[in-house]
Amino acid sequence: MKQFTAKLSIVFIFMIGLNAAAQDFQGQAIYQAKTSVDMDSWGNGQMSEQQKKMIAERMKNMLEKTYVLNFNRSEATYKEEEKLDAPGSGGGMWSGMMSSFTGGPQYKNIKENVLLQEQEFFGKAFLVQDSLPNLEWKLENETKQIGQYTCFKATTTKKADEMDFMSMRRKNKEDDDKKEAEKKNGKKVQDSTKTEADDPFDELEVPKYIIVTAWYTPQIPVSTGPAEYHGLPGLILEVNADRTIMLCTKIVMNPKDKQNIDRPKKGDVVTRDEYNKIMKDKIQEMREMYGGRGRRN
Repeated sequence: MKQFTAKLSIVFIFMIGLNAAAQDFQGQAIYQAKTSVDMDSWGNGQMSEQQKKMIAERMKNMLEKTYVLNFNRSEATYKEEEKLDAPGSGGGMWSGMMSSFTGGPQYKNIKENVLLQEQEFFGKAFLVQDSLPNLEWKLENETKQIGQYTCFKATTTKKADEMDFMSMRRKNKEDDDKKEAEKKNGKKVQDSTKTEADDPFDELEVPKYIIVTAWYTPQIPVSTGPAEYHGLPGLILEVNADRTIMLCTKIVMNPKDKQNIDRPKKGDVVTRDEYNKIMKDKIQEMREMYGGRGRRN
């Protein structure tokens, strides 16, 4: 009886050790994110090449970023890598203003189905709390190699965030292209919908849905990836979502200097819908200020 009890104790200690090892499992992945912008659609298609180049340089820091994903089996944090702006890189006031319209550090908990995002909007701290998006992935047979990892393709259609500035585009661009062609052919084109009071924001829209292609590797058996993406049988190493590409360039498994994967707590807690309304109200306030100055002139 004593021998049987001793064996049970050994098994119990072994199981505790396995559970601790599983909890101790951690990895770090570095992602390069790049968003493309159709500069021809800016300024009603009437900007010079010099103006396009200047705006593209100013937007580079916003459109090309490096992110760090720290993850264990059930949690992950996804943060932009901190770096100093190079001289003449479009930092300062421009960078500070645009950071108010881009996503902050994220925390995901797969078990609890929780997505938290820290956000600073015009000097005020928010903690946007939401459920993880329900992504219905279609697993494909196609594979490719990313570094030393064999990756499998998966696709889904995702509802776009109405305030996703990375997916914003001009409305009725096809009509604009047609008018431009008519103008080149010598035809007179008049747009009666335009008035002096029109605002540039009125010409922008976000698509209702975007197609997402992901590449994941079962060699790293965690159901997470960059940004809000999750739900595949392996770490997601690449995401193509609308105009944005997120590509993993480095992976370190069980690093010596492990990073804490902590649930954020700072900021006024709001839902995504509530936060979007705050953004809309602020944009409307800015539009009215801009319009007011225009009318006084």
